Amino acid sequence: MSEILNLQQVAVNFDDKSILSDISLQLDSGEILGLLGPSGCGKTTLLNTLAGFVTLTDGQILINGDMQISRKRNIAPEHRHIGMIFQDYALFPHLTVADNIAFGISKLNKSEQNLRVNELLDLLKLTEHIERYPHQLSGGQQQRVAIARALAPRPKLLLLDEPFSNIDARLRNELMLEIRQLLKQLGMTAIFVTHNKDEVFTFADKVAVMHGGKLLQLGKPAEVCQQPNCWQVADFLQLGSWIPYQLCGSVLDTAIGRLEDVSGLPVNGKNRFLLVKPKDVEICEAGGGGSNVIVNHISVTEQGYHYHLASNGCPPELAFDHLSLYSPQVLALGQSLRVKIKPHALLVFTKETE
Repeated sequence: MSEILNLQQVAVNFDDKSILSDISLQLDSGEILGLLGPSGCGKTTLLNTLAGFVTLTDGQILINGDMQISRKRNIAPEHRHIGMIFQDYALFPHLTVADNIAFGISKLNKSEQNLRVNELLDLLKLTEHIERYPHQLSGGQQQRVAIARALAPRPKLLLLDEPFSNIDARLRNELMLEIRQLLKQLGMTAIFVTHNKDEVFTFADKVAVMHGGKLLQLGKPAEVCQQPNCWQVADFLQLGSWIPYQLCGSVLDTAIGRLEDVSGLPVNGKNRFLLVKPKDVEICEAGGGGSNVIVNHISVTEQGYHYHLASNGCPPELAFDHLSLYSPQVLALGQSLRVKIKPHALLVFTKETE
């Protein structure tokens, strides 16, 4: 695959305040990247920097291998061959669907415009809405118009800023799958911003997790979930619960049991915790060992019941008040039960304070 985008140590400052710092990543033709992270981490700023609405402070951007952008060599947005879809779609309310799509290709002759507009209307299932105005369309239809308008100039790269946030939850997954299939059909390289990890798992080939203006981890969604490289990544993705521990030789003590053969784990340190995923916790049958915990919160999910468990009767340094457990078993608030950690590859991180 050919490389479409290469970011090398990209940095952006506003009023001497660092907004983006040392961002480096590569994206090949046809790949879809999800930019994920908490509000204010720099996701939208990075998107706007790629689009040309924000000027680089340092580093460089290479597009399609031959367009080099830096602080000293800026290129206007209209010459970057990048399409962008904004969170509110930014459709022109006084233009019809067809005219909105044709807006960015006015330099083409009329017959070429009509041909390209009709192709996109058919591709995005908008033919019957050709003469309608944005206010006459549903949220999903408006999004399709915005995508068609962005695709009309045939960009090298498509940017989407929280593209599914305004879509009804009932239709969101269906639309995500439909748009992903469309981008794959066109071989379109795309980057989309979201704070919803479920959208990344459905829509993206790669995920880039950001925090504090920095890129913390880049990889396939499954890889990032299975092997987060730091506390912020695991915590933002809500991969599990944080359990205090004490390490003594090759034995790790927690409030819900002792784990053997933990050689290679980091030694004890301030704010260091064991990450325990819900799938690695199990309820013990009567007489089956385990440690005592108390149910302190219950919610209902598609997979059954989601319980928050708190430790009970353990040393203060090992105590916790939030251990996630999914189970079809019906438990009562305040109920005492015994649980244990299943044998698995352990993940330990230093949990930094904000």
